[in-house]
Amino acid sequence: MVHHDIRYRLEEREERLSPYAMRSRLSRGRLRPEEPCPMRTAFQRDRDRIIHCKAFRRLKHKTQVFIAPLGDHYVTRLTHTLEVSQIARSIVRALNLNEDLAEAISLGHDLGHTPFGHVGEEVLNSLYPGGFRHNEQSLRVVDLLEKDGNGLNLTWEVREGILKHSKTGADILGEEWGVVETLEGQVCKIADIIAYINHDIGDAVRAGIIAGEDLPPPAVALLGRSHSKRINTLVLDVIDSSWAATGENGGERPVITMSPGVVEVANVLRQFLFERVYSMARDEAERVREVVRLLYQYLIQHEERLPPEYALRDDDLELKVVDYIAGMTDNYALRMVEEIDGRHR
Repeated sequence: MVHHDIRYRLEEREERLSPYAMRSRLSRGRLRPEEPCPMRTAFQRDRDRIIHCKAFRRLKHKTQVFIAPLGDHYVTRLTHTLEVSQIARSIVRALNLNEDLAEAISLGHDLGHTPFGHVGEEVLNSLYPGGFRHNEQSLRVVDLLEKDGNGLNLTWEVREGILKHSKTGADILGEEWGVVETLEGQVCKIADIIAYINHDIGDAVRAGIIAGEDLPPPAVALLGRSHSKRINTLVLDVIDSSWAATGENGGERPVITMSPGVVEVANVLRQFLFERVYSMARDEAERVREVVRLLYQYLIQHEERLPPEYALRDDDLELKVVDYIAGMTDNYALRMVEEIDGRHR
């Protein structure tokens, strides 16, 4: 067959990448062994599996920051995911790393996010005794929940990048930042930050919570005032600061980083968003907190309302309920609560 050796050719091209790039043929493998694809590398196959899965489609109806916004131009989990992918691919391409791996991690990093953004995550974390973190749930989605309990069977490198993308509120590159083993995974972690601190500013201005003139002057002076200028400055700084990742200068294994001045103002901008934007969005979200609480309590008492495939699993009831709620879109969760309210009037 004419396509039989395409994967081999693609893997051969990867040998021209930086010596620090992850080669797909050197992957640690999948949870379950399977025959390789004749036309795609392992990471390309992972990317395609993520794009075609149900959890990825639902991202278009999941909130990023603002709850069920009326405008058409607010960021959703899907548009955020695509922005992260674009930024990560730009950086790894410049550093001669593995673009397919970075793309797969980026596209899968938020598959486990709850409806109603971080507000939904906070409520589930408080309700479920085992706690809830969206990065862990994203890994659970690709390992177990997709494909009727079979999971997507992704490579170790993509799974690690998905699990470790979360920053847990830590300063950018701070002591609690955490380490991803592949440089491509490190890029995705920084790309996530670059994406959301910029598009969340745009959403906050659009919602009338802040004005462009409110942004911290040091951040504006160094990064720029416009959305495109800030992203361009941050991306170029990551590339310049991480140039050792290209392998052109030899030396010890590099890390993906930013210059000290840019890290400082990026953290200033991030803190500004926590104080002026995220806190206000959460203060206005008591209704959705109640929605998640009601769904959790109702489903614990009415296990029969869970989809049939959940009955086949050995997990405890509370974990099944968490999986179900975390997979809901904003509108689905709101519709279900309206139905529950209607039945109990």
